[in-house]
Amino acid sequence: MERQTQRPVILPARGKSPNIHDSVWLAPNCTIVGEVKLGSESTVWFGAIVRGDVASIEVGERVNIQDGAVIHGTFGKSQTVLEDRVSIGHNAIVHGARVCKGALIGMGAVVMDNVIVGEEAVVAAGAVVLEGTVIPPGTLFAGVPAKLRGEVRSELADHLSATADRYVEYAGWFRGNEI
Repeated sequence: MERQTQRPVILPARGKSPNIHDSVWLAPNCTIVGEVKLGSESTVWFGAIVRGDVASIEVGERVNIQDGAVIHGTFGKSQTVLEDRVSIGHNAIVHGARVCKGALIGMGAVVMDNVIVGEEAVVAAGAVVLEGTVIPPGTLFAGVPAKLRGEVRSELADHLSATADRYVEYAGWFRGNEI
């Protein structure tokens, strides 16, 4: 079997290049562009795009940006901040929002400009969080458009807390396999 030779696409934009901590794991087909800072032990998975060409993107420590996710912003309007231990689910879009420590954005969710997702809050799979929404810490938002559905249950909170660690572990399965 032939070994994979594809590498992540890492490009400057508007004179700014990504700043990627040495401990970050990047899938071979992810894309990182422009004014992007990736904190220690963060991971960017297969097909994910972190595009800081028109607005800056700051990613904290132990953040996982899962397969097919898109992280972007709006020129002159918004920047994206993913604080420590945030999980961005498969095919989610985070566009010009602040996602606070330990929060989770579910699979296929859309989080629009100037949204603030509070610490350890959850945006459910498939939810659409409209521009400017403020999600309180520890709450669950779901639906289209997303609305408050209650508090995050303690068993879910424990699971979410472990997600950041699990993704660091998963990246370890691939380290050393890079060409």
